[in-house]
Amino acid sequence: MECPEDLRYTKEHEWVRDEGDGRVRIGITDYAQDALGDVVYVDMPEVGATVAAAHPFGEVESTKSVADVYSPVSGTVVERNAALEDRPELVNRAPYGDGWIVVIEVSDPSQLGGLLDAAAYQRFLQEPSGG
Repeated sequence: MECPEDLRYTKEHEWVRDEGDGRVRIGITDYAQDALGDVVYVDMPEVGATVAAAHPFGEVESTKSVADVYSPVSGTVVERNAALEDRPELVNRAPYGDGWIVVIEVSDPSQLGGLLDAAAYQRFLQEPSGG
């Protein structure tokens, strides 16, 4: 499973890329998209919506199941990936690239420090309860 070193991760299988200026880009990990199978729909919050850390903000629907997407941080949605409306399969093809879900303006930047780095996320995936 791919785990880029420049990202932070959650145990719910979301990734976070610090965009600077208090904003982070969020998506689901390679592990998550692989476990879900072919993604057919992504439910995203509207721009301006407030999200809370560790709470669901949307869903990813696949041919196998529906999974909640949890916000790694608290803040306000400032951008959503409109490309996913017509091409949800981008989540499978490029989970760390064009398959991102939202950009959030973080209300408490210290929350980023509580997320897993790539090595810790990979260790988590190898735990019996992790992956």
